[in-house]
Amino acid sequence: MAEFLAEEERGFAAGLVTAMADGGVSLPYVFLKHYHKLGITDAEAMLMIQLMAFREKDEKSFPTIEEIQSRMSSDGDAVVRMLQRLMKQRLIDIVESYDSASGMHVERYSLIPLWMRLAAIIAREETRLTADASGQPAGTGTAAYGASLQAEGAGEQAKQPEENIFYIFEQEFGRPLSPMEVDMINGWIDQDRYPEPLILAALKESVFAGKVSFRYIDRILLDWNRNNIHTVEQAREYTQKFRSAR
Repeated sequence: MAEFLAEEERGFAAGLVTAMADGGVSLPYVFLKHYHKLGITDAEAMLMIQLMAFREKDEKSFPTIEEIQSRMSSDGDAVVRMLQRLMKQRLIDIVESYDSASGMHVERYSLIPLWMRLAAIIAREETRLTADASGQPAGTGTAAYGASLQAEGAGEQAKQPEENIFYIFEQEFGRPLSPMEVDMINGWIDQDRYPEPLILAALKESVFAGKVSFRYIDRILLDWNRNNIHTVEQAREYTQKFRSAR
């Protein structure tokens, strides 16, 4: 029996060695050292590591939610929520590129925003070290910068679910949002500069009209913007006049 167990252990060890021989994933040390300063949780950091692994080892730059979830202890809904938060914080992005082999436009996750934020931390750390060496004040060093980022992340995490725009959209649509839908909401906020209350007002209007779709909500926001509607009160008055005219 002992000989059988010893043989089994050797077989297991040989299999483990073979698996390890497949190689590792290039993981920047600066990410491991500083990710917490960006308000990234350990679970979100693992999700980012999985995205790196998919890209490097599996040649998949846009893995599905199911593929990511299969490698994590988090369920699919939790993975979606983490992706939403990371995109809202501009730590990852979804970009479109042209695949010459297939002749199609494909989407992929980009970690460039993450590397830019980490580069800023390193630059500020170098500035602080230089200032310390010269005896000058270093109030804008890494410690202060990291503290502000941590506070920003903590504030986002402390936000009640019912106050989160992504959560509200999920409740109205009755399902988790796709990464593309999350990116569209981020575009309304960061690129179009629509106030969140106005976006939620457009969502409410789409529900009232029985046309709950991102395309319809986008049309509402565009119409309001053309008519200089920038507040919920203005939107309410404009909508009432429109309905009265009909």
